[in-house]
This record gives sequence, C-alpha cells and structure tokens, in this order.
Amino acid sequence: MNYFLVKSEPFKYSWEQFNKDGRTFWDGVRNYQARNNIKLMKEGDLVLFYHSNEGKNVVGVAKVVKEFYQDPTTADANWVVVDLVPVEGLKNPVSLAQIKAEESLADISLVKQGRLSVMQLKAEEFDKILEMGS
Repeated sequence: MNYFLVKSEPFKYSWEQFNKDGRTFWDGVRNYQARNNIKLMKEGDLVLFYHSNEGKNVVGVAKVVKEFYQDPTTADANWVVVDLVPVEGLKNPVSLAQIKAEESLADISLVKQGRLSVMQLKAEEFDKILEMGS
C-alpha cells in the first residue's frame, strides 16, 4: 500500500463537501510532479486530506477507489485524475505548525515543497500524522 497527501483550499473544495459528495475525482492538478504522484496512486491506497491556505490542517483520510484516467475537465492528455472516497475525519486536525514541529516529519514534501498539491508519504509519516490527529 502507498500513502499520499492531497491539498485543497476549503473555499474551493472542503472536507465537508467531500463527505457530502461521498466520492470525487481529484482534478485541477497542473503540476507535473503532482501529476506523476497521481499516476502512482493505486486502488486501496490511503490519502490524507489537507486544507491549504485557510486552516492549514490535515483534516481527514480518503481512499483511492479508481486509478488514474484522463482529467474530464480538460482535453489536454497530460492531465489525469483519480477517484477518492472519504474514509474518516481526524478527531483533531493536525496543523502545518504541528507537522513542522515534529522532527520525524521534517523531510515530507508538505514541509519541503509547500506548493506541491499531491505528494507521496512514507508509511511511518502517514501513521505519525494520524497519531497526532487522534
């Protein structure tokens, strides 16, 4: 199993809206590194949902239910999406400040590459953030 983190600005697509929808395709990625990370996602992989700009918190866990396919919002074949479903919200959202303060998370892309919208995590990094949110 692989682990990822996706970022969304809450005013564009929030964790609450994701839960209401029950399923979504993760679109709007226009960065090649983020796109390449989407292509690594496999059915069953777990994904942390992060509110960027407002809040700056990891707020929930999602699961990949459909592997990458052409982004239906563009005709450009360079861009792909995956389908995600919500799994559970975190009891206590984990802030960017908390993540930056945790030594074991110093090398994650959320800290090193703040503008990257889809990033891979190691299992122990994913587990640490979940532990921090429980």
